[in-house]
Parts: sequence; structure tokens; C-alpha cells
Amino acid sequence: MKTAIRVIREAFKAQARGEAAMPPKVYLNLPGYGDFRAMPSALTRPAVCGIKWVNVHPNNQRKGLPTVMGTVVLNDAATGFPLAVMDGLSVTRLRTGAAAAVAIDVLARSPVARAGLVGCGAQAFDQLVGLLQVRRVHQVKVWGYRAGEAARFCRWAKPRLRATLVPVATVRACVKDADIVITITPSRRPLVKRAWVKPGAHVNAIGADAPGKQELDPKILRDAVLIVDEPIQAMHGGEINVPLKNGQLNRRDIDGTLGDILIGRMRGRTRSDQLTVFDSTGLAVHDVALAHAIYRSAFRRHLGRPVTFFSTSRF
Repeated sequence: MKTAIRVIREAFKAQARGEAAMPPKVYLNLPGYGDFRAMPSALTRPAVCGIKWVNVHPNNQRKGLPTVMGTVVLNDAATGFPLAVMDGLSVTRLRTGAAAAVAIDVLARSPVARAGLVGCGAQAFDQLVGLLQVRRVHQVKVWGYRAGEAARFCRWAKPRLRATLVPVATVRACVKDADIVITITPSRRPLVKRAWVKPGAHVNAIGADAPGKQELDPKILRDAVLIVDEPIQAMHGGEINVPLKNGQLNRRDIDGTLGDILIGRMRGRTRSDQLTVFDSTGLAVHDVALAHAIYRSAFRRHLGRPVTFFSTSRF
């Protein structure tokens, strides 16, 4: 995670400087089953490109399969040569946790005493790993959709984390008094009400990644310094997509991107009592940046040096 945070921080900067290409996600809907998303992107430094092909099938748990799966293909941008094929789910979990950690590092107050984790599915553990890399947290309250889900997650995660995890029965109990709130659910209705979020809190809205998804009361977005990972993608399927469609929010309410803050183009939090929100939709450029770092590490480990260029005449 420490390496991933460094890589994703630099990818945010590259994106803000115009050193990355990232066409919009392409959705392939499969009525009655789920959907696929094709996520291509490229970086100029290093000169790599790739695509993540990821599915979301809500009924897979009944079949003993993960709800979300995926594959990343990494290519040399100069030649098009395929460098690696790797598991997309591992990359997704790691880069999502790292992006959220960068947002917390940039926007959340320090020190932090308490956090609230709304949702404890497949991405939840990496969210906490990332959080604990950038802030010291004394207590994390955890809420889950199903009865006993939060308690099971806390029992499993406690031995693996240096933090006190407390399962709670309601979302209100989870976010009340939290300095950092992390929402990571597939909800299509607001779960977190404005009245429950205290002044000066930071909210990472992670779960909304497709049209119609929503986790936060729109009043939270209107009252906050609102930062997104990528404006067009966020407007299409991020936390802001439903309030924009319903007229509860407008584009002028978006204050900027995390990359803008990281390269000094804008300021983020300016007062300790400000409410800040990071709307994370998941960026393809992060998948490629992290996949490249994984590839280089694996190549060094097994062959002694990374290969960045292939001539097809050699094969």
C-alpha cells in the first residue's frame, strides 16, 4: 500500500498536468446479469498504456463467485507490445485504497481520532490499510448492510490492522463524531444524512461508480469543499451524478480535482471547520500506473531488470 500511494499520487499529478490520456469508461450492460466496463488509459512518462476489463454481477455471490472481477492488460506505448496480463481485482482494490488515502492525506484534518467505515465488502479492508498509512486513528466504527456483517469483518480485520474496530448497528452511529467518513457501498439511495456529519469532517465517497448510485445526502455535497477525481466521469457515475440530474447540485459546485490540489493549481481545505468531500469514481490511469509498477517490480525480482521496449523482430 505504501508503494501504491506513492504511485497513485504521481498519477494524479500526471493527469492534472495533461500527461495522461483516459477516454470515458465504456459500459456494456447485460440485462438480468450485470455489466462490464472497459477502461483504457495511457501515460507519457513512463510510455505505457493498457486497459482494464471489469465486470459487476450482483448475483454472483449466490454462485460462489465474486461480484466484481477484472483483467488488466499492460502494453508498451511505443510499440504496442503486450507486457503483462494481471488480475484486475487485486489492482482495483489496491489503487482504490491508495487513491482514497491520497485524498485523506490532502484534505483531512490532522491529527485524526475517529473514523467511520460505511460498508464492509470486498474493498473495505484496503480502505482501512490506506487510511492507516496516512493518519493515526484510534477507533474505526464499522457498519454493514447485513446483520452480523460488521462484526464478522471486525473480527477478521482486527488482527491484521493496528486499530480498534467497533461494529455498530446504524449508519448514524458509524459516522457521528467521525473525523473521517468512508462510504463504500453499492447504494442507490442516500445513507449518510447531513445532520450526522460533524464540522471539519472529511468524507471519502467511494461506492458510487455508475449512473444511479448514491450514498450521501446532497446537502453534504452542497456544504462541502467538493473535490472529484475526474469531473466528466464523476458527473456520469460518481457520487454527484444523481444530485446533478435532479437539480440538487450544479457543475459550479465542483471545486476542483485532487490532481489540481497536488500540483498547486488550487487549495483544498483552508479552515479546520470546513467539511470536505472526495468523490472517487476509480480512474483507468491509476490502474495502468499501478500495473506498470507491479510489472517492473516483478520483472526485477525474476529477471534482474525491467524491460520497457520490445522489438517484435526478436521473436
